[in-house]
Amino acid sequence: MKPPVAIIAALPREVRELVRGWKSERAGNLVVYSNGRDVVACAGMGGEQAARAVQAARAFQVTELISVGLVGACDPALRVGDVVRAGVVIDRKTRERFVDLRFDGVLVTVDRIANVAEKKELRIVYDAVAVDMEAATVCRLAKAHGLGFRAVKAISDEADFELGELAQFVTADGQFRERAFALHAAMRPAMWGKVRALARNSNKAIHALTEALRHELDLD
Repeated sequence: MKPPVAIIAALPREVRELVRGWKSERAGNLVVYSNGRDVVACAGMGGEQAARAVQAARAFQVTELISVGLVGACDPALRVGDVVRAGVVIDRKTRERFVDLRFDGVLVTVDRIANVAEKKELRIVYDAVAVDMEAATVCRLAKAHGLGFRAVKAISDEADFELGELAQFVTADGQFRERAFALHAAMRPAMWGKVRALARNSNKAIHALTEALRHELDLD
């Protein structure tokens, strides 16, 4: 049997297919799922919330942390549903670099939802293939506690798909105000097509991520 691992995601919806049928516990915004071996923890977007999720997951005596979730593409060649396994994770704020020699591709962690211009800049400066908000924190904590680390992400917005306006709907504790965003979009018919595309793309990315994780965790 494979040793137990902890999957760290930002939001429950990103792992909803994976954890179907798993036992769950909630404490405020922190949700922890367990299948008797592995654990999934979600506490919100951003480094601070990722740290909360890691702390909760470590209570299960796991041997590895896997940062997962939906990410934005910086590489124009990547398409919705493509799975990225990071060979290098860079914290844009601290400039720390975490290397996983098993894989290729640079994932840059930032502190807010990146817009199209920012994704292009990360591609130029770091040769980034994708951008997220949690992986560097998870990697830093894995290293500090002597645990293995992987970053497995799925593309939900391509390099030219603008998501920057969503940043205003993220709360201080890393939650996404879905109802507020829905009301905002409902009053702006010009956004309706984009909202439909966002939902479609997210669902496709979640399915691709789930399939990748099931294979890696031997859950098939």
